[in-house]
Amino acid sequence: MTSVTNSPLSQLTRKPGRAADLALLREVFDTAAVATVSTVLGDEPWAVPMLVARDGERLLLHGSTGAGALRHIAGGAKVCVSAFVLDGLVIAERQFDHSANYRSAVVRGVCRVVDRDEAPGLLDRFTETLIPGRAAECPPHTDKELASTLLLEVPIVDGSWVAKARTGPAADGAAWTGVVPVDTRYRAPVSDSPLPVPPSVQRLIDG
Repeated sequence: MTSVTNSPLSQLTRKPGRAADLALLREVFDTAAVATVSTVLGDEPWAVPMLVARDGERLLLHGSTGAGALRHIAGGAKVCVSAFVLDGLVIAERQFDHSANYRSAVVRGVCRVVDRDEAPGLLDRFTETLIPGRAAECPPHTDKELASTLLLEVPIVDGSWVAKARTGPAADGAAWTGVVPVDTRYRAPVSDSPLPVPPSVQRLIDG
């Protein structure tokens, strides 16, 4: 894919000091299990939250082969994938100065359909990103499952992404100011199964 390093969409026009590097982009997509995938269908905007996984310098998306919007972006439509991690609410003296500590990343490009031979390993990679160790506990993918799954990759190339973040405290004021941290964690699973919780799931909830 052609690099477009001077694209205005890859530059921050407001508060450029919050711009971050590729390491932060990787961190965001490794932390945020869900991303928003956006494109245009005809003359209508379309966006949907989807699970996402990063594999090196590409993002992996997958869904049913029967999903019309996925087939649309698989056919070469331009796509935008964005993710956001809220780290804290910044409480200031004045409402105008309230803010948030966050990390965000946006990748633009064109999807490529992953080859059938490569799909099983990358679907395992997808699962491993969300639940480390789980792929080895599951049976291999069947031909029927692979045939009904559309696996796409979005390359991360220069000029097609932007990452930004805010950290730090609120400005001092006469009234109380501070930052309220935000944490996301997994809780104990809900299950009627008589079998023990798989090790991968137990590690996930143990943190």
